[in-house]
Amino acid sequence: MGTGGRSGLRPGKGSPEGVAAGKGNAEGVTAAPTAASAPCQYRCIECNQEAKELYRDYNHGVLKITICKSCQKPVDKYIEYDPVIILINAILCKAQAYRHILFNTKINMHGKLCIFCLLCEAYLRWWQLQDSNQNTDPNDFIRYAKEWDFYRMFAIASLEQAAFFIGIFTFLWIERPMTAKKKPNFTLLLKALLLSSYGKLLLIPAVIWEHDYTPLCLRLIKVFVLTSNFQAIRVTLNISRKLSFLAILGGLLMESTMVYLFQRMEWDMGSDCAIYKSQDF
Repeated sequence: MGTGGRSGLRPGKGSPEGVAAGKGNAEGVTAAPTAASAPCQYRCIECNQEAKELYRDYNHGVLKITICKSCQKPVDKYIEYDPVIILINAILCKAQAYRHILFNTKINMHGKLCIFCLLCEAYLRWWQLQDSNQNTDPNDFIRYAKEWDFYRMFAIASLEQAAFFIGIFTFLWIERPMTAKKKPNFTLLLKALLLSSYGKLLLIPAVIWEHDYTPLCLRLIKVFVLTSNFQAIRVTLNISRKLSFLAILGGLLMESTMVYLFQRMEWDMGSDCAIYKSQDF
């Protein structure tokens, strides 16, 4: 994608929040953090090897990106890139961008992003529920305009997403003894899945700018979210594409089971008209 300045790293421009620049000493040169004592808390975005630092800080604002000892490439070239370029690379589902975001930055918006995405999905289902039950009777309109319907859609969307994640974790837990050399970090994986579901934010514009191709747009959004989840699983656990794909299928199977149970319970009254469902794909 785009290129950042290679001659010298610009501190604070595209630098990750979790990286602190070192303090200069009398000699004028120091490392940030100290390579001998700092734990390996970063990852090389090219080969996924652990790294103790992303760059070294010299006096007069001169910073130099650390070179990976394994692949001989910059550990994280994105720390000198603009956030817009990083976002574009993430939208393109590039593994390097995902490693930069998941391992080399500190983002604490997983919960807020999850709630906002669920609100978007709940609004879409609530809107579809009203649209599929149009009636000239004002009492009927008032009944569907009650907040209970929106809260119900929010609860259903939350349970289905939880079922999707449980299906993924269950499959990966079963496969773990055969595929993982060490215990996988499921906490980091959950955060990665929540962040990679940002594509659901596109649901609201798709509904606002309603046109004849809205159902197609909603399906494309679903495919994009699943593709992002797939890449997040592969990058976080460093597993093959096949296992990541099977994990997504496991999540979809569990989600479809939850949807079927709701239909049997006749709780999800709008399930017949809901487009944003996993069984539609």
